[in-house]
Amino acid sequence: MKTIHCYMLLVCWKALCCYSCQLTNITIAVEREECEFCITVNATWCSGYCFTRDPVYKYPPASSVQQTCTFKEVVYETVKIPGCGDHPESFYSYPVATECHCDTCDTDSTDCTVRGLGPSYCSFSENGSK
Repeated sequence: MKTIHCYMLLVCWKALCCYSCQLTNITIAVEREECEFCITVNATWCSGYCFTRDPVYKYPPASSVQQTCTFKEVVYETVKIPGCGDHPESFYSYPVATECHCDTCDTDSTDCTVRGLGPSYCSFSENGSK
């Protein structure tokens, strides 16, 4: 019985005290307007929860900064999109996260909106027509 209590205590402690911001596999749609074609690629990105709080009383001198699960380090991979021939437009580079952490959202490099189009949105169908 002691073992079960210790296990439950460990699980609760991990859920409350530890961040669950980690790398996860995603599928994203890649397209070029010049090629009128869309393909999907697999990549890794950051997903999970970060400890944050929203105080009831807000004081201007001590602003509350919300943290999000974001990348700490990325590399860029390149894929060739069919339908463009050998033109430079046929290649598309996209970011792949290699390390994650909890931090404020950097609006210079990240879409920090609440709702976006999503990673699987594509303007063109798989066969190349709009």
